[in-house]
Amino acid sequence: MAEVVVLSTDSRAAGVELRGLVKSFGSGDSIVRAVQGVDVSIAPGETVALLGPNGAGKSTTIDMLLGLTTPDAGSVSLFGKTASDAVADGEVGAMLQTGGLIHDLSVRELIAMVASLYPRPLDLDRVLEQTGLDAIEGRRTQKLSGGETQRLRFALALVSDPALLVLDEPTVAMDVEARHAFWLVMRRVAAEGKTIVFATHYLEEADANADRVLLMARGRIVADGSPAEIKAMTGVRTIRATVRNATDEALAGLAGVTGVERHGDRVVLACSDSDVAIRALLERFTDVREIEISGADLEQAFLQLTGDTEAAAA
Repeated sequence: MAEVVVLSTDSRAAGVELRGLVKSFGSGDSIVRAVQGVDVSIAPGETVALLGPNGAGKSTTIDMLLGLTTPDAGSVSLFGKTASDAVADGEVGAMLQTGGLIHDLSVRELIAMVASLYPRPLDLDRVLEQTGLDAIEGRRTQKLSGGETQRLRFALALVSDPALLVLDEPTVAMDVEARHAFWLVMRRVAAEGKTIVFATHYLEEADANADRVLLMARGRIVADGSPAEIKAMTGVRTIRATVRNATDEALAGLAGVTGVERHGDRVVLACSDSDVAIRALLERFTDVREIEISGADLEQAFLQLTGDTEAAAA
């Protein structure tokens, strides 16, 4: 296992401290080591994306962060408190994939009930407006669509006015418009100074909204940095161009080219050295046009750094 590459540091006092977290399930030959020594400090006000293929340990780490699972070793500190104390004080709001909503309550009634559990909840009308639920506040929870259910989960996480928001796949079941609206709200929440930790399979969400990315694989943090820093770690650049009458074999044989993907006459060349590759392409194919050269995207970095393309694609 390669050492974790840490690219971003922050000298401010950490709001979230995970130290040496270890968690296994099962026993004997069937033991599963879900988390194997996670050390993370997250400063107040940071927005952090937790990424990784299925089975990387993200959900188990989130469960330990929230006090829902006890680590076999290590510790969790949230703003100087234990996880259970921070949750009880309303310092933490969570939006998880698991768990259902209480039926036969309206949207407004459920949010009001949860708000009553905390010492300093937000104004109910403000939460309904922020989360786009004001138009359906009287609807029963069992009558909500998938996207509406996700927005209600978000409202329940937000209503305690937490210092830390933990979101596990928050935009699942949302359409493109709803996802866009959700992240507009999240950016406003982040601008208020809240600390946000979210896990997602939509890598473009992490690229667009996270200050920092923690990349997990096989129970460990394998990379830690800003989205730009994570992408730069791959050393891969891409050439996109329209090339007529060029075979994949001829393109793959160009100096500096490591991979070829084709969409009709439009080709995508992965390059170890884009300067060498573009010169070779122009010399070999004089009719090449519509050329674009770019660095690796977050998906390419994800696949390379996790070292598990099959699981990542899933």
